[in-house]
Amino acid sequence: MTTDLLWTFVALALAPCIGSFVGLLTLRLPAGRAWIVARSACDACQRPLGIIDLAPIISFLALRGRCRTCGAPIPRRYIVIETGCLIIAAWSGLSQSGAMILATALLGWSLLTVAIVDAEHLWLPDVLTWPLGLTGWLVTVALNIAAPWEPLIGAAVGYGALAVIAFAYEKLRGRQGMGDGDPRLLGAIGAWVGWDGLPSVLVWACGAGLGLAAARFLMRGRLDAAQPLPFGTFLAIGAWFTWIWGPMAVWPPAS
Repeated sequence: MTTDLLWTFVALALAPCIGSFVGLLTLRLPAGRAWIVARSACDACQRPLGIIDLAPIISFLALRGRCRTCGAPIPRRYIVIETGCLIIAAWSGLSQSGAMILATALLGWSLLTVAIVDAEHLWLPDVLTWPLGLTGWLVTVALNIAAPWEPLIGAAVGYGALAVIAFAYEKLRGRQGMGDGDPRLLGAIGAWVGWDGLPSVLVWACGAGLGLAAARFLMRGRLDAAQPLPFGTFLAIGAWFTWIWGPMAVWPPAS
């Protein structure tokens, strides 16, 4: 119990800082701006932010959501994402034990980043999907969740399944049905959940997609079949629920 509390404390302490970085990354990466070494600055007046300004959540509340210099509103996405990362850390602490708490939080933060970028830009860059897959291999092997080859099989099955579907759809319909990043993302997820967790990921993802489509229909009274959906965001949701609750019994039991 003491060890679990320690790991949970570490995850909770890191969460706001990770959230601040995720907020910056999801803005700058799609815009082609520097995000690794560039110093943070106010988007309105370009004043470099000091240490006090960069304190996650606290600075937003203390400054009442406005820049200390020019008074411009600070985008609310930062505090929303930072709070989301805190929720992920708390969820990890409540659902896991030992080092799995931090590993689960790391997965959640990574999936949140992927989900935001795809939801806003319909884009799954390799700089996000490849590290996710590599981290999945490292975590599952280091924590003795899987043998070294099992995450590789999961990654291959995940990538191959969507790649075949995407290829067949394009040949039959004459246009792309999903982006090139979706198979890579499912491959990366397969490194975490294994090949046997992938059907569960897809069931959750399809459920999330249908939920969004239903919400759009209720709000607009119609559905636009030409409007693309961020399937990567749905895959991220499916990956999180599968990791937290385990694979669904999507196959009939053996007789």
